[in-house]
Amino acid sequence: MPTVVVEIHVPMLPTPDLPKCAYPYPWIEEVEDFLFILEDQGDAEVLDDGADDGVAYVFFITEVGEQELLAEASRVASLPGIPPGTVAVISSNDAEKFGLGWRVARHLPEA
Repeated sequence: MPTVVVEIHVPMLPTPDLPKCAYPYPWIEEVEDFLFILEDQGDAEVLDDGADDGVAYVFFITEVGEQELLAEASRVASLPGIPPGTVAVISSNDAEKFGLGWRVARHLPEA
């Protein structure tokens, strides 16, 4: 039976005003740390490692209800330094590709 997965698509935009040699996407590690804490607390499970699709960096969470997963996606979008335009996609663990489910942008804050 398929399991609900929420994909969190964060636009691949560099963090502004970083020193010249700094990694331009420090928010990736911040989101990974946030999701690790969620998983450790039992609030969601990180399904796979994140993936860079060239346009967005995609994180995958599952194991709790759809509304809870969307709430966690909203929390990710609200983290300091997260690029604007972050969206959630409701999918399942048996999807052939990511990004093909229902897009949910209205639940996520605009920066």
